[in-house]
Amino acid sequence: MRIEATKADNETKVWLTDSEIEDLRRAAASYRDDVIIQLGAYVGLRAFEIPQVTPSGISTTDSGQYRLRVPRGKDTTGSGGKPRDAYLPPAVERDLQQFQNAENIAPNDPFVELTERGVRAAVKRTAEAAAERTGNDDFEHISSHDLRRRFAQRLLVDEDLNPRIVMQVGGWDSFAAIEPYLNSPTEGVVDDEFASVDVV
Repeated sequence: MRIEATKADNETKVWLTDSEIEDLRRAAASYRDDVIIQLGAYVGLRAFEIPQVTPSGISTTDSGQYRLRVPRGKDTTGSGGKPRDAYLPPAVERDLQQFQNAENIAPNDPFVELTERGVRAAVKRTAEAAAERTGNDDFEHISSHDLRRRFAQRLLVDEDLNPRIVMQVGGWDSFAAIEPYLNSPTEGVVDDEFASVDVV
């Protein structure tokens, strides 16, 4: 985990690894909190988008991939936000279906019935629990946006996906908005680069 200070007081950027996301998931106090972590880290949803998604928003493409409808994304144009179909990994789709069944969630009801503030608080509680569970106090810096940061970095850096695809499924309107994720290699990418050269 890498932590960067920002210009704002008491605000940081946390660059997570997938194993640290799994540490967060293990520390989740409930199935719902685990779903919140997955929707942020693996689907790339913002905190205010998580309460919008419903079971009826899950669809399947012609090739058999899953999508999750986000009814109202970030409003960068003054039009009230636009809908998008986020990529839904099969493992997350299975967990959402199991969660829906376990909690008896109706098709048009939200998976997570919380406010944006409630989502942020759930992530913060989970991060604090992960810090206690792992003994790593760095987890206490994690916010809901750091989950989305991991989503973008995984696709852009680890998987080398086309940035325009990532912009579409993640709800970014400009290349400038995702550029910071491109310019920050993961620890694994750094290791691979040094392994490929002979540095004394």
